[in-house]
Amino acid sequence: MNSLFSHGAMSPSPAGRALMDRRRFLGDAAGGLGAIALGALLAESGALAAPRALRRGDRSNAGPIRPVIDPARPLAARPPHYAPKARRVLVLFCSGALSHVDTFDFKPQLIKRSGQPLPGVDKLVTFQGENGALVGPLWKFRPRGESGKPVSDLLPHLAELADEFCFIHSMTAMSNTHGPAENQMSTGFTLDGYPGMGAWVTYALGTENESLPAFVAIPDPRGVPQVGSNHWNSAFLPSVFQGTAFNAAQPIAHLERPPTIDPTEETAARQLLDRLNQIHLAEHPSESDLAARIAGYELAARMQLAAVEANDLNGESPATRALYGIDDPDPHRAGFARNCLLARRLLERGVRFVQLFNGSYAMGEGVGNWDGHKVIRDQYPIHAAILDRPAAALIRDLKARGLLDDTLVALVTEFGRMPTFQKGANGRDHNPQGFTVLLAGAGVKRGHTHGATDEFGLKAVQDVVTIHDLHATILHLLGLDHTRLSVYHNGIERRLTDVHGHVIEGVLS
Repeated sequence: MNSLFSHGAMSPSPAGRALMDRRRFLGDAAGGLGAIALGALLAESGALAAPRALRRGDRSNAGPIRPVIDPARPLAARPPHYAPKARRVLVLFCSGALSHVDTFDFKPQLIKRSGQPLPGVDKLVTFQGENGALVGPLWKFRPRGESGKPVSDLLPHLAELADEFCFIHSMTAMSNTHGPAENQMSTGFTLDGYPGMGAWVTYALGTENESLPAFVAIPDPRGVPQVGSNHWNSAFLPSVFQGTAFNAAQPIAHLERPPTIDPTEETAARQLLDRLNQIHLAEHPSESDLAARIAGYELAARMQLAAVEANDLNGESPATRALYGIDDPDPHRAGFARNCLLARRLLERGVRFVQLFNGSYAMGEGVGNWDGHKVIRDQYPIHAAILDRPAAALIRDLKARGLLDDTLVALVTEFGRMPTFQKGANGRDHNPQGFTVLLAGAGVKRGHTHGATDEFGLKAVQDVVTIHDLHATILHLLGLDHTRLSVYHNGIERRLTDVHGHVIEGVLS
């Protein structure tokens, strides 16, 4: 019987396809290895051309584009699908559901009809029960900046930046419960067990600074949000893409060298361990677990210097300290201000994704977050004084340093609040039917308003968008096609936007 490799030309297979002979196989393999090496060098230097973006309706190149990940360097920078507008992302998450009708969404009819029943509704029952009459915004709205955008007096420092923001007033969520809604805003799903958007971004793009985590979560000094680490977990993605959680008051745990360890002995031990690892890798070249673990330990070693330096705010100028208010006598205001300054230091050092939290579930209503059911008039000024000045300072600082040109900033919350007060209480119930998200920086329109809720701020009615659309837009600005960034898990091609989501074209500059 003739061998498949006995002829100079390729022989047809039973299916009719040509099979490769030995000479062509060796030739193609040699050329392919050279191309792989060249591609790796170009990618590392940032000179590799990104694939073109798919045109609307173009399915000629459809299908997942999974990142090619080197187990020995899982966080190495990888090219996006197409040329990005943003190199890094800052997500500022206001935990507890910030009221849009008291901050950013100006409704003259809500003011005019305050104290009256909601028209067309005999009995309005929401998450925590029956609602009473309409209640106008508790803080005065004023035109701001050249755009004249009305923003309330509750957040005067952020209001001054109205011309920097793109206001999305027609956001909707899938749940009216904090936990599932927080999950959806950070992971795309209301259920537990899905990767945070920062993990997806790190999985796709790696990092620009291999001495710091690619994805950092900065919890509020008062505590974590309701679903805690769900916001920054990696779930079914490799664990190396999980966010590293720390803040200015609590640096990365177990990072500093114990004082009892002699530096000379530590260096010798590391050199010995490196030799043993290299021997094992040479004997077992197909095993990736050890290479990944080595990469993780090497990152930890580099972070012993880089993360400690990034977390040290003492070198900041008096003017910068005053801008953020990090020396405020109130510990909650000073703590969040320090976190905002830490966020800027991480972004300027190449951290790809920073998730900064304002508000804590642990401290409960009235102190910890924006969940204004009963005492909103007393509660919100406390939170506003913590959020407003440092958050505005962070955006001003990014702009002054030229970082806002290629940094996307998103100020989000899990859902909005009702234009009515709850019966028997002095606060607003949960409202996922319409709320506001703010974008600023790379690739988005400045001083722009997209979408609208109805005349009372109850429900999104114009250019309605979803959290899936927001995620698709964030990925788009990073140069990623959300429909093609996936991972195969339990028989399904999983993605951040599930089977939903469209880029919000109207916000793009």
